[in-house]
Amino acid sequence: MKSPFYMVMLAACSLWLTACDTRKEQPEESKAFMLSDTMMSRIKLDTVKTEPVRNELTLVGKVVPDENRIIKVYPLVGGNIEEVNVELGDNVKKGQKLATIRSGEVADFERQMIQAQSDLLIAQKNLSSTEDLFESKLVPEKDVITARQMVDKSKAELSRVKEIFSIYGLGKSTNYIVKSPIDGFIIDKNVNRGMQLRSDNSESLFTVGQITDVWVMANVNESDIPRVKLGMPADVRTISFSDEVFKGKVDKIYNVLDPDTKAMKIRIQLQNAGFKLKPEMHATVSLNFEEGSEMQSIPAESIIFDKSKNWVMVYHGRSNIETRPVEVYRSLANRAYISNGLKPGETVISRNQLLVYDALND
Repeated sequence: MKSPFYMVMLAACSLWLTACDTRKEQPEESKAFMLSDTMMSRIKLDTVKTEPVRNELTLVGKVVPDENRIIKVYPLVGGNIEEVNVELGDNVKKGQKLATIRSGEVADFERQMIQAQSDLLIAQKNLSSTEDLFESKLVPEKDVITARQMVDKSKAELSRVKEIFSIYGLGKSTNYIVKSPIDGFIIDKNVNRGMQLRSDNSESLFTVGQITDVWVMANVNESDIPRVKLGMPADVRTISFSDEVFKGKVDKIYNVLDPDTKAMKIRIQLQNAGFKLKPEMHATVSLNFEEGSEMQSIPAESIIFDKSKNWVMVYHGRSNIETRPVEVYRSLANRAYISNGLKPGETVISRNQLLVYDALND
């Protein structure tokens, strides 16, 4: 009689225990990790690639204007500086007035112009009279020839004076106007109002330079000279624009060493859109070159350093993300080369991967 009762009780207990186990498993399943749609939109996935291993050489340099686009403006006459119209750093146009010099030399040139015009007028009138007399047989032919020679001489003198006026840019005033020879920026200024200039002054008044293209002059240590090649791509960074990389290339290698620093100079040519790069700015130059071997490569920002190891988040699916240790052979500004831990074609998380790492490993 008791046996069926015990069997019923045993079955009821078994069902209750099974229900308890089911309730315990449900919370475990609810804890399974899966990337949400929001998180998927915030991360970035990159594929592991086999690429040539590149190295990076970091140099220190400074920005200088292109020497081929610089013109020094010298005073062609002596005198007193009456007016200075520009300041250092000003953007000027070709033909724009830079300064005014009141000069006795200009006054003398004006006198020479008046004298040459007067001499030519007299010579032409004398030739006309001589030709009339020669037609009347009152003077010999040699007088006509002499008169013509005087006209030619007067014309030559007037042309000489006019050429001086053209070269110096002189007008009818006794002042000499210093004008900009090109469009550009005033990158050097050695003149002030009231300054007295000697006619034999050898120092330039202004230096006008175009900085749409600039150079970066960088020093290469003696041990790094074999790594530098003509035409190498160069990344240039400055303190003023720390988040911006200016792209250029090595366009000249100066094959001599500075006797004091034992460094060799190289020149990097850059386009200067928006005139962001200013002459004398300090610059950091990064030169990339291939070493000749190949290795697995991923974005450098994919690497997570924790617990004295390097890790990457390998993506297999939204609910299947692996935290994997890797050995980093070299890490550059943009790429990291992995010697062990990854295979070509695998997918890694390269943005906001730290959030996924913390969620999986906390």
